[in-house]
Amino acid sequence: MTTGVSANRIELLQIADAVAREKAIDREIVIDAMEDAIQKAARSRYGSETDIRAEINPKTGELKLQRLLKVVETVENTATEIALEEARERNPAAQPEDFIAEPLPPLDFGRIAAQSAKQVIVQKVREAERDRQFEEYKDRIGEIVNGTVKRVEYGNVIVDLGRGEGIIRRDELIPRETYRYGDRIRAYIYDVRREQRGPQIFLSRTHPQFMAKLFAQEVPEIYDGIIEIRSVARDPGSRAKIAVISRDSSIDPVGACVGMRGSRVQAVVGELQGERIDIIPWTPDAASFIVNALAPAEVAKVVLDEDAKRIEVVVPDDQLSLAIGRRGQNVRLASQLSGWDIDILTEEEESERRQKEFAERTELFMEALNVDEMVGQLLASEGFVSVEDVAFVDPQEISEIDGFDEETAEEIQARAREYLAQLEAEQDARRKELGVQDDLREIDGVTTAMLVAFGENDVKSIEDLAGCATDDLAGWTERKDGETTRFAGFLDGFDVSREEAEAMIIAARVKAGWIEEPVDEPAEEEGEAEVSDVPA
Repeated sequence: MTTGVSANRIELLQIADAVAREKAIDREIVIDAMEDAIQKAARSRYGSETDIRAEINPKTGELKLQRLLKVVETVENTATEIALEEARERNPAAQPEDFIAEPLPPLDFGRIAAQSAKQVIVQKVREAERDRQFEEYKDRIGEIVNGTVKRVEYGNVIVDLGRGEGIIRRDELIPRETYRYGDRIRAYIYDVRREQRGPQIFLSRTHPQFMAKLFAQEVPEIYDGIIEIRSVARDPGSRAKIAVISRDSSIDPVGACVGMRGSRVQAVVGELQGERIDIIPWTPDAASFIVNALAPAEVAKVVLDEDAKRIEVVVPDDQLSLAIGRRGQNVRLASQLSGWDIDILTEEEESERRQKEFAERTELFMEALNVDEMVGQLLASEGFVSVEDVAFVDPQEISEIDGFDEETAEEIQARAREYLAQLEAEQDARRKELGVQDDLREIDGVTTAMLVAFGENDVKSIEDLAGCATDDLAGWTERKDGETTRFAGFLDGFDVSREEAEAMIIAARVKAGWIEEPVDEPAEEEGEAEVSDVPA
């Protein structure tokens, strides 16, 4: 590189070509770096304040060195300025604040100047190489790359990718796999960041999409888009589940992924150090999909709670350990795959819970309606779950229960309404005691019991409710490391959906004057709809 600074014109171009090829960067960038280096070396000869321009002709290699002088009325610094009269001798059109270029003789740089120039070139080339590397790899996030192990530092593997260097952190390696210098390695690019020490290419072998991309390489139908991978859940190095769906009804997605005698899936398993893979057909019906995801366990019954994205799965007693899996692995992967929280019960546990709920409802009716145990059990067994159900149902539904008549039904409903009125009065007194304002009652869907809950959570006015978020009222869930934590909202236990909670907050904001009332889009005129249905 030192010779490049003081070299003849052909050597300059040869050096530029060699560096551009070696570092895989643009030849123009190398020539720009050389120009900067020559400018710096020339400034050390003519003075650091001198404004010097170096130009290398990219075709001939000819070096042109010039000093720029500013045109001024009165010269204060001869190294950087030129008088207007003198400037007009060289260029009659010169004006103050213009610049005049003065040619300089070719320099034979000394050793120190040449060394300094070399450093400039090296620095510029390194920056250009980093930019090229970042630009090349930032668009390759989501791809699988092949490389060789360059070194291993504190468990992290540094991978030579040919035109870049990637890092696989220790936690992104499959457990128990080890690599040595020179080993071939495949990994998934999940992030590329521009950092102080250059672009960092982060690779992973544990990322769920690494397995999805491996399947795309092994299964032509996935690559062609006929089969789609909907979701992937992995316990790296141990077990994984992958949900697939086919856009062509004549192609079995599971069979295509397994391949002839398991050849396709075995290729992926081999790359993932023997990770066992369950391939599951994806269906839009959450219950069916989760039953499939829990395979090989058999499921007797499922109960869905769509608002909370929670599903209760009942399995035969002898299937419980299979459904849960070793250290909860099977149910955890099924939960990650589906995005639903899964509770697993045995048939015996479910039966016990049903009996407990039946006993609690019986006791509620006995206490609230002042009836004996047999009447309470009859109401509970007929599917009544609350005193409100009893109070406001069609009297005929109660009178048709075995052993009841119209008179009994009327008496039971009268007692239910009396109980509810007394409860309402108690809750209203508690609401006033908490200082909850009356106008909160005017929000659609808000009951007196909810007003008490609001008061206990310091929501006492329309403005307080308007300032709430939906999560405050309905609660929220956070998922971390495959575990889901539920955080309670103010209205937990009131059977209020997120949409209903949001509607309450919007209504409060409108009432408080914070926002205007949302206007529904006008429906299409009936006549227009009929016209559009007329065939052309």
